Amino acid sequence: MGKSSLVNKILKEERVIVSNIAGTTRDAIDSYFENEFGKYVFIDTAGIRRKSKVNEAIEKFSVMRTLLAIERADVCLMMIDAEEGVTDQDAKIAGEAHEAGKGIILVINKWDIIEKDTYTIEQFKKDVYNKLSYLTYAPILFISAKTGQRVNKLYEIINQVSSQNALRVTTSMLNQVLNEAIAIVQPPTDKGKRLKIYYMTQATTKPPTFVVFVNNKELFHFSYERYLVNQLRKEFGLIGTPIRMLVREKGEKEE
Repeated sequence: MGKSSLVNKILKEERVIVSNIAGTTRDAIDSYFENEFGKYVFIDTAGIRRKSKVNEAIEKFSVMRTLLAIERADVCLMMIDAEEGVTDQDAKIAGEAHEAGKGIILVINKWDIIEKDTYTIEQFKKDVYNKLSYLTYAPILFISAKTGQRVNKLYEIINQVSSQNALRVTTSMLNQVLNEAIAIVQPPTDKGKRLKIYYMTQATTKPPTFVVFVNNKELFHFSYERYLVNQLRKEFGLIGTPIRMLVREKGEKEE
């Protein structure tokens, strides 16, 4: 709810139908916009309503259109209603954007009508990241699509996340970070066998995808992968973008 209002606030004209009923926008609408920060195409997606309130066939169509819009997008603005918090539908769509490797910004709308105290923003962020634990890399912006509060801050964050999603790192820099990471935390052992990591390269961008060459893929546990991903984020930022890590045994072809 509020996506169409946000697009209209950005465009400063009523080019998108606005309604306070979620699900009014049935199709994805492209809106072209240019300002001092750059050129943008905003895709206003079909609203997704609670299952109890909607015809199942219409809902499936809305979800399908949203998934197609995610595929076309470079950066997904995941709008969350400040009054409702993260819903199951929010989590589902955010998960799709994450799996698709898109840049993601969590946009908390209707922040103007929330009663606030000193800890409200930090507590709200904590609650959002608790419910979307795989999206802790995504920046959060608190806005009001209705009043325009902080909407102008979106562009710089969109630009930053877009460039981070397309970031390419040299092999020499990668391996410097890798060697430092290995020196700090040794690779794990299993049944007397120790994981050896030979080197790392970047295979592609959007999202940044790294290939790690090891002696035995089975020894490369998820916990160590998460550690290396955290080290990459610490060194290179990679704000708002998922990171993919592929594991190859030495001699195995790089796809």
